[in-house]
Amino acid sequence: MDKKVIIDMHNIVKKYYEGQENELEILHGMDFKIYEGEFVSIVGESGSGKSTLMNIIGALDRPTSGEYILDGEDISSLNDKKLSEIRNQKIGFVFQSFCLIPRMSALRNVEVPLMYAGVSRSERKKRAKELLEMVGMAERMDHKSNELSGGQNQRVAIARAMANNPSIILADEPTGALDSKTGHLVMDIFHKLHKEQNKTIVLITHSKELAKETERIITISDGNVIDDRYSENGGGL
Repeated sequence: MDKKVIIDMHNIVKKYYEGQENELEILHGMDFKIYEGEFVSIVGESGSGKSTLMNIIGALDRPTSGEYILDGEDISSLNDKKLSEIRNQKIGFVFQSFCLIPRMSALRNVEVPLMYAGVSRSERKKRAKELLEMVGMAERMDHKSNELSGGQNQRVAIARAMANNPSIILADEPTGALDSKTGHLVMDIFHKLHKEQNKTIVLITHSKELAKETERIITISDGNVIDDRYSENGGGL
């Protein structure tokens, strides 16, 4: 049976200041598909367009033109409310800067997406505890962000990304603020989610070394896809 396409980008163009003298085209008609259960890296140097592309993949921004089919639904021209629902239900975000709420405990941070999804308080707490246990943070669940190390914060962020059991984990430079050893521990969690839960994981990175840990590498430069190939090691640990 053919694999299901979960991200389908067709001729994606992104312009800023459209129609003005200083119009700037960042993405020049990108085409690629990502299949359900793949662990893919999108790799490019600073200025290659990967942040712009990440915002479109994550439904944080819209393309100027082109078609984006996410899990069977064309989301290219949906309104803000619908995009917000899609982000909450279908995409789990992991950012370089963690983006945790400092005044909240690890447990409460993981509960936030569940709260927006209307999950009951008791169910939220149960689910958040299970997720923190999964990422090895059960013993620190009552600690606030400033009481945790960078690696611990990132593990909490991964647990939060998994809260609503999304179809896709979108990770933007998730090891960028971490030392090498801690970065490997975080990558191990992504490998575990991929292999044990068949999660589709899209890793945005400038690091070719990190990209080699994934199954497939899409390389972009100057707003174009210049290479798309399966990794030699098949995304093994």
